[in-house]
Amino acid sequence: MNEHLHTALRLAADDLPVLPLRRGKLPFGNCPTCVRNACGGRPTMKTPGPCTCPQPCHAWAAATTDPAVIASPVWAPAWRRAAAVAYHPGGAGLTVVDLDNPAAIQWARAILPATRTVTTTRGEHWIYQGTMPSSNAVRPGVDIKSLAAYARWLNNGTGATATLPDSVRALAAREPAPTRKATQSLTEPLGGSGGACPHRTPTYLDRGITMAVGRITEARKAVHATVYRTFLAVLSTHGRCGCLTNAHVARLFTAAQAKGETVRHCTDAWTNALTTLGL
Repeated sequence: MNEHLHTALRLAADDLPVLPLRRGKLPFGNCPTCVRNACGGRPTMKTPGPCTCPQPCHAWAAATTDPAVIASPVWAPAWRRAAAVAYHPGGAGLTVVDLDNPAAIQWARAILPATRTVTTTRGEHWIYQGTMPSSNAVRPGVDIKSLAAYARWLNNGTGATATLPDSVRALAAREPAPTRKATQSLTEPLGGSGGACPHRTPTYLDRGITMAVGRITEARKAVHATVYRTFLAVLSTHGRCGCLTNAHVARLFTAAQAKGETVRHCTDAWTNALTTLGL
């Protein structure tokens, strides 16, 4: 029997929903029937949805504990090509804190409760009992994989599985809600608070805005968080002297909207950044 298929059946017997991964730790793409969600949308953990495709489609949502599906002839080609086995943590009532480097591991050991730990290629998976929304880049080198996500299966790990703590749930919280009503757009330049102008020349400010636009444009994940952090960085440097104009803000908003953010999202993120900095 294929090694990955054997592992998948063993995990499914322990109620861990599994799926095959191809090279690059990626799930198998949708079949021709389901491409671009032509089938009506991928199923979810709680609601199967309109798609009844027997293929291992729809990434994490294809994960199953049914041995008849896992070992079916329909899944066999995927297992022959599979490079690894993945599982859906949320479907098993789990949350994985994915630590991608030594600095992230050091942070976790200082902040998070000890729990079952799995060594990965680049870092560690800390596994907790309980589910929450998944979120990437909650801090440098740290992703959260639970609901609507998959994690690569490596081994059982070591240690006892602890209950999901509030300190992990808080990592996925977005920026604080605004304390004053957010408008749909900014109609006036930001008035400075009389602070010293750090720009020296107009080129300095323009270069800063260009770099900020580039940071948003290059974001490949956690776009919402990237937009907020970029707005925060721009305002912390250029927000107190009165030189930041609507034209500058419009460039930032345009870049964010090109990445899928709505005007309301942009305005809320901008207002939250203002509030955080006391502007």
